[in-house]
Amino acid sequence: MTSRLVEIKNETGIHTRPGNEFVSLAKTFESEIELEDCNGKRIKGTSLLKLLSLGIKKGSKITVYANGSDEEIAIEKLAYLLENLKD
Repeated sequence: MTSRLVEIKNETGIHTRPGNEFVSLAKTFESEIELEDCNGKRIKGTSLLKLLSLGIKKGSKITVYANGSDEEIAIEKLAYLLENLKD
């Protein structure tokens, strides 16, 4: 399992459009993708509704987890996406 802590810099945090972008990318990997907020709530990264339920705002720190055959590249690409979200 590989993980990385990411700080959200997007002014409006993660809402439907950037959330959908993350979920779509997460579904391209064979690895299981999960996200965990600073309160310890952990969700599957392939569910837009669960992702939105975290209420991630600008400045939030979340941990991205990947477990599987392509976990290294999954973490790289997903963390990059989260760090560079734009509205």
